[in-house]
Amino acid sequence: MKLVKAVLIATAVASIAGCLTVADVPTLKEDQLFTGGRYAELETHLENKTKGRQTSTYELYLLCQAYSNLKRYSKLFPCVDQMEQRIKAGDVQSLGAAIKAPIPPRLRAEALIDFGDYKRAVEEARRAYALSMRDMKTRRIAPLGTLALALALSGDHAQAEAYARQLESMEIESSDYSINKQLGAARVYMLLGQCQKALALAQEGLGFSFGRFSLDLVARAGGAVGQNDSFFVKYTLPLEFIKSHCLYETDRFGEAKAGYDQLLNAPQIQAIGSIYWLILFDRERIAEKEGDLKGAVGYYRKAVDVIEQQRSTINTEASKIGFVGDKQSVYRQLVAALYADQQYAAAFEYVERSKSRALVDMLAAKQDFAVTSGDPAKVRSLLAMVSQAEVETLIQDATTEKPQTRSLAIKARQQLNAESPELASLVNVSFLTAPEIQALIPADEALIEYYYDAPDLIVFVLTAKGLSAVQLDSRDLLDNVRQFRKQLDSDESTNYLELSRRLYSQLIAPVTGQIKVSKLIVVAHGPLHYLPFNALHDGHSYLIERYSLRMLPSASVLKYLRNQPVVKPGNVLAFGNPDLGDSRFDLAYAQAEAIAVTQNRPQSRVLLRKDANETAFRQYGGGFRYIHFATHGAFNAESPLKSALLLAKDANSDGLLTVDKLYSLKLDADLVTLSACETGLGKIANGDDVVGLTRGFLYAGSRSIVASLWKVDDLATSYLMTRFYDNLKGGDKPEALRQAQMATLGKYPHPFYWAAFQITGNAK
Repeated sequence: MKLVKAVLIATAVASIAGCLTVADVPTLKEDQLFTGGRYAELETHLENKTKGRQTSTYELYLLCQAYSNLKRYSKLFPCVDQMEQRIKAGDVQSLGAAIKAPIPPRLRAEALIDFGDYKRAVEEARRAYALSMRDMKTRRIAPLGTLALALALSGDHAQAEAYARQLESMEIESSDYSINKQLGAARVYMLLGQCQKALALAQEGLGFSFGRFSLDLVARAGGAVGQNDSFFVKYTLPLEFIKSHCLYETDRFGEAKAGYDQLLNAPQIQAIGSIYWLILFDRERIAEKEGDLKGAVGYYRKAVDVIEQQRSTINTEASKIGFVGDKQSVYRQLVAALYADQQYAAAFEYVERSKSRALVDMLAAKQDFAVTSGDPAKVRSLLAMVSQAEVETLIQDATTEKPQTRSLAIKARQQLNAESPELASLVNVSFLTAPEIQALIPADEALIEYYYDAPDLIVFVLTAKGLSAVQLDSRDLLDNVRQFRKQLDSDESTNYLELSRRLYSQLIAPVTGQIKVSKLIVVAHGPLHYLPFNALHDGHSYLIERYSLRMLPSASVLKYLRNQPVVKPGNVLAFGNPDLGDSRFDLAYAQAEAIAVTQNRPQSRVLLRKDANETAFRQYGGGFRYIHFATHGAFNAESPLKSALLLAKDANSDGLLTVDKLYSLKLDADLVTLSACETGLGKIANGDDVVGLTRGFLYAGSRSIVASLWKVDDLATSYLMTRFYDNLKGGDKPEALRQAQMATLGKYPHPFYWAAFQITGNAK
């Protein structure tokens, strides 16, 4: 398991040793809470104390440390930013800027580590370490430890180990700093899997006897330190965790169990957010080894609750996704334990909870604030245009839509007034239970949700009336999907049918007895997001010949899909064969396709070549029921928010309609069709959130999206799309797509031509 670092902050008293007079010492109350690791109480105390007045720099210092340990991310970042501004302005009271300057970037680095954003974490940690070089050697310990940890998690193990050795070799006379040094090195070695080294350092650190300075300082401030508030508690608890974890990893389960039980009994442990869930996770694994399944489930549930409480304070989409990534082992073990205990409904609920939920949170939040609406008057003016020249003139006069600042106030959840750089998730949403999801499934559909975390592969089948679960054979699943997709990249492949049958036997055949309907909702997981389920073959026919299918990124999304009818002045707005400045990218059949899908449809318009640009989409897209893009698409695996539809450039736009741009729009279309290359693809991020164009259009308000999984054939796609729009008159979008794909299958048998397209969202 990839362990998150055990955050250890150098204490306030230690960090200002030799710089304070008695008058500068914080109150006994604040000192006891901070040095005793009672961060939740410190947070409440200081927030109440500073209510109605400006928080002092030192109080900010203590609050930032508390927020960091408690994983209160929505409070941590504003606190750190404010503290950094104070330092730059010289408002550091008697605490020197050299002492305080490294703290903001170090706390940011530790939060970024939690989010799985290791590249930025390394950058912030390097900045903290560089700033610490202005001060005495002892001030460099914490920044160096954070830097080593970030490097280890980013994959630079050699440099991380070198810094850990540098920490070890530091000659420090004060035991106050020595224990911090031992802890910094021990957590890096633990992460690198060098448990014997980590164990030795942890035991050495726990054997230190503290100098009198810190205890005397507190006594001089007017009080004594209680047993549970001792100066070394905030050091010893993380060291005890490292010791217990290393005992567990070296199969000394009895000693590890005793250590963990002692830690869980410590009143301060819940306030050390970085290790609390890890302690629960290891303790639950010990219970499982002892055959105590119910006890293990109890620990797992507590660990998940801790993780989700921390996740709820994250404001940005990318951070939500990254945060859940390295905690998937907790969910996997819990799902497996619940399945083994035949608690299928509970197992399904934790599968849904295992996802980062960034998209679900975004869709829920969107219901609570207003965004720019399409202007029907503009659309009517477009529809009234007779000549292409008039349309071109109108587009040239258009200005791009200015992004708006959105505010969201939700008392029942958590009030957050923030807008992420990605215009993303602003609110925490409670999870849905299995019965709540079942109530959202139409009577004529069955929902099939997969959960894959090797070696586990479980499929859940939900209908309005029941829920079942089946353990599937996961052997070679990843390779089978990869090879099948490779076979579908070209119409010249010949082995696709064998792989199709193999995957059908693996994924569909075991649950056909539970499926009594002809309509399926498929919720994929992991590599299955890249699998065209419609092209799976049972030996007699393709799945699409027996079922109409629609996809969902998660079952919980059902609650937030737009169900109300879409009433717009315009019918179809089609963008065809945009002029991309290079004749090699011209799509003659895409142009014919865009014209064809608007023919015989009143109040429809097609924009071609230079007129098929982003400005026109922004200006008129909100006024049409259907929006059709017959153009190229670009999938960016490294920066999925930059995945884009390619439109013509104009004076106001670069021609790239990216995912992050879609987050700033209100589209509210009944259907968006992306008849382009790879538009259905997205990066499968940690927590199984697929970041791509489909989610961007869902967030913008489209009820359904049709998109492709691979680079499609221009002529065959034109044939398929023309029939799809003809079939839409029946009102059932998955069935309309099914009929179009079957017609294309009859003309072009190879699935390369017809299987790429899938529909996500509402059926009607």
